[in-house]
Amino acid sequence: MNIDFSKGNGLVPVIIQNAQTLQVLMLGYMNEEALKQTQETGLVTFYSRSKKRLWVKGESSGNTLRLVDLKLDCDNDSLLILADPTGPTCHTGSTSCFKVETAKGFIYDLERTISDRIDANDPKSYTNELYRRGINKVAQKVGEEAVELVIEAKDSNDELFKNEAADLLYHYLVLLKAKNFKLTDIEAVLKMRSAPSK
Repeated sequence: MNIDFSKGNGLVPVIIQNAQTLQVLMLGYMNEEALKQTQETGLVTFYSRSKKRLWVKGESSGNTLRLVDLKLDCDNDSLLILADPTGPTCHTGSTSCFKVETAKGFIYDLERTISDRIDANDPKSYTNELYRRGINKVAQKVGEEAVELVIEAKDSNDELFKNEAADLLYHYLVLLKAKNFKLTDIEAVLKMRSAPSK
C-alpha cells in the first residue's frame, strides 16, 4: 500500500466506518507510525494533532475500534477503515461523531446483541432460551409472529401492527442466527435480484 503522506505534512485523513452497519463513525488522522501500530495491534490508532502524539482510540474510555479492513483512496492520500467498535465512538456518548443514528445501524446492532446473548449462553436471556430449544421451535415462533402480523394488518390499530412487526423482525433475526446466516447474506440475495439484467 503506497500511501502519500506528503500532501498533508505527514498526515492522512482517515474515515472510520462500522464494519457491520457501514455507518460513518468518525474522522481522524494518521501518520506512518500510527498506521503501522494500527496494523500491528489491530486497534485503530491515530495521530492526535492536539496532543501531538499517537492516540489509541478508547485508551481512556475503553471504547476502542478494532481493525477489520483498510482501504486506500484513488489519490493515495486518505484511508477508509472498517472497524468493530466497542461502545459508542463519540466522546459525547453518541454512536457516531456525526450524531447520525440510522435505523439500519440499530437493526445490525440488534443482530449483534442477539448473537452475543446466544454465544454467551446467557441463562437469563429469552433469546438464548428460545435458541436452545432448537430450530423447529424458532421457526415455529417466526410463523406465529407472521400470522399475528397478518391479523393486525387487517385491523386499524397501528400500535398493535407496529409491535407485531417488531416481534416478527426480532424472531426472524434469531432464526437467521439459528441457520448460521447474517443480514448481510440476505442483503446480498436482494442486491443480486435487483441488479439490472444484461
